[in-house]
Amino acid sequence: MISHEAYPAEPWQVRETMLDLEFLAQSESIFALGNGHLGLRANLDEGEPRALSGTYLNGFYESVPLLYGEGAYGYPEDGQTVVNVTDGKIIRLLVEDEALDVHRGHLDHHERVLDLRAGPLVRKVHWTSEARKSVKVTTRRLVSFRDRSIAAISYEVEAVDEPLRVAVHSSLLANQRDRPEGEDPRGGKVLDNPLEPQLHVAHEQRVVMVHAAKRSGLTVAAGMEHLVTTADMPTVLTQSEPDLGRVTMSAKLEPGKPLTVVKLLAYHWSSQQSVEFLRDQVDASLENAVAEGWAGLAESQRTFLDEYWQRADVEVDGDVEIQQALRFANFHILQASARAESRALPAKGLTGPGYDGHAFWDTESFVLPVLCYTKHELVAEALRWRHGTLDLARRRAKELGLRGAAFPWRTIHGEECTGYWPAGTAAFHVNADIAGAMYRYWITTNDAAFASEIGLELLVETARLWESLGHFDGAGRFRIDGVTGPDEYSAIADNNIYTNVMAQRNLRAAARGCQRLADRAEELGVSDGEITRWERAADAMLIPYDGTMGIHPQDEDFLAHERWDFESTKPEQYPLLLHFHYFDLYRRQVVKQADLVLALWQRGDLFTPEQKARDFAYYESLTVRDSSLSACAQAVMAAEVGYLDLAYDYLGEAALMDLHDLEHNARDGVHIASLAGAVLATVCGFGGVRDYSEHLSFSPRMPTELKRLAFPVGWRGCMLRVEVTRNEATYTLDHGDPIDFSHWGERLRVEVDKPITRPLPEPPELEPLRQPAGRAPQRRRDQVRAAARP
Repeated sequence: MISHEAYPAEPWQVRETMLDLEFLAQSESIFALGNGHLGLRANLDEGEPRALSGTYLNGFYESVPLLYGEGAYGYPEDGQTVVNVTDGKIIRLLVEDEALDVHRGHLDHHERVLDLRAGPLVRKVHWTSEARKSVKVTTRRLVSFRDRSIAAISYEVEAVDEPLRVAVHSSLLANQRDRPEGEDPRGGKVLDNPLEPQLHVAHEQRVVMVHAAKRSGLTVAAGMEHLVTTADMPTVLTQSEPDLGRVTMSAKLEPGKPLTVVKLLAYHWSSQQSVEFLRDQVDASLENAVAEGWAGLAESQRTFLDEYWQRADVEVDGDVEIQQALRFANFHILQASARAESRALPAKGLTGPGYDGHAFWDTESFVLPVLCYTKHELVAEALRWRHGTLDLARRRAKELGLRGAAFPWRTIHGEECTGYWPAGTAAFHVNADIAGAMYRYWITTNDAAFASEIGLELLVETARLWESLGHFDGAGRFRIDGVTGPDEYSAIADNNIYTNVMAQRNLRAAARGCQRLADRAEELGVSDGEITRWERAADAMLIPYDGTMGIHPQDEDFLAHERWDFESTKPEQYPLLLHFHYFDLYRRQVVKQADLVLALWQRGDLFTPEQKARDFAYYESLTVRDSSLSACAQAVMAAEVGYLDLAYDYLGEAALMDLHDLEHNARDGVHIASLAGAVLATVCGFGGVRDYSEHLSFSPRMPTELKRLAFPVGWRGCMLRVEVTRNEATYTLDHGDPIDFSHWGERLRVEVDKPITRPLPEPPELEPLRQPAGRAPQRRRDQVRAAARP
């Protein structure tokens, strides 16, 4: 657990004060660097020991056949999995005739620091060989936000007590394999030598290698260049082979006079460009990086992050671990998206092979809402990628006998890649989630040009899907039958409320969008009659309600199912999906992750406060949180209903999902959506942010342990800064035109230099809720007090 003393909680950095090989896999994910195009796992510089080597390029995948014991019509034939491409991180050191190896000699000091404010990962090592020769090594690593194809490593080695001869081996290595196929379906597929060599060239201190994926045909070029600074001119040997490029430098070191090697890496890939074209791009990128040097690249990284933190930083006083976790979350959200540029945002970002590098519905539902209020231009890029897959989605809808577009449950390139249709193809809510993200972008930015170019077509094609997927019953209600909601322990259900209310919003958003952009709607073939049908379906949407119990069923038949035997379920049997057949799960009242509760949050304008309180209490007793996406939604609704201590507990769980490895799979990469969920739990939970009916509103309330919360909200070209204490909230317009908003239902208008302060209402007194046996969240209050003890 990263909560042990080797990982102190600090506001602006994540620091490892000793090397714990038992935690190596998780630390490789936590300290990973990326920019949305290129991602590097935090493998040790010398490459060994390692848990999972990892260098990933967004969108670069290998096709893998999906095998079925018994196939059927409409089953996807091929899957896609992210490829660990050519590794350029490896720098090995020979001290006299002994290699720096943490298994040998004596590791006198080891520290790694991820600087969240400036961006680099810094490692400091003091190592003594078996022959008692000591060196200090300091490395700095970054993946450039400005130059998306570039990564850089500054490697400095210094003799400590006496003159030493050292050799530095810098490598490019393809087709690494270092893990067996695992039993956890959340991990990624293991590929055996997926890259075929196409070209390898060496010149002076530069090596460029080009490889192609065997089945997908995608081609990747990787190159390295070196800038060497030392008092003694080193000897240099450069070699290249089909899967290995290496530059070896030897120098005599005097104490106090270090050898510094700046290793520059460049990566480009394509499905169309030639080997020569890609090589040219790599050479050009390396030349630009040489011109910048380490100092220029580091300065541009800090400048980029300074601007980002002005727009994104969430400040929390009273819990330094949560403060660290929120900045860690925002940092990884940026790393997953900053230079993705019309590519998907994978569930693990580019930090590991988990979920095969696929993107899911959680991008639009959790990640893009955060970016909407902080760096909205990245939302446009993510939606542009979805729009680019529209033809594939239309084809899939036609295959399923539907109109419009049916977007995939999981994918890299745009095709459906799930081999289990009840939890994949049937989860049609992904289409409403995409439409919801588009509509939120539109209302928070007023970007009509983007809506016309990209957004309206997404809204129209998904609305067409819902009209064809649902039907009117004899009572005139619009039904959506046989679908799967967010809760993956239920499937093929009739009238899942989350699906229905999100589809309802989708239909209405499409209708309003077509009315606002009538000329574009006409180009898309939308008639007045079609708009009327969407509005009629939305108005008649069935939202089941059990009047006897006074709650909303998750789906039409959910409350008729037998309750899961939580009391007889052992702690080691969670997550349930690894120990029980889905047949058993689907027949019971047990909830993997927030589903109805997520609907209460996303469509809170449809439910009364009393309904929300009753629904939340009922589903709290059924939700086992076997998904990293659950705690954040439960935190938001717990705060809204008034369970502030419980909301604080769930915030802790969401925020520390990876730092504490709560799902036991951080080794495969961090959970980008859960990290975004931690930000949403804070801002939408304790900050009370909502944007129902295109109106910005706040209903903040604070747990007793937190003293202050402050966060920015970007809204239609303006920047509103919100500060919440235990007793009041202050709204300050940083720049832009006046903003109309609400505070606990009171309509207000804030102008620049005229902050508004309003009191907070007293929270209600409520009886504690019960979770399934053994599944209550850890009490955050107890954790904070324990950490404060000397």
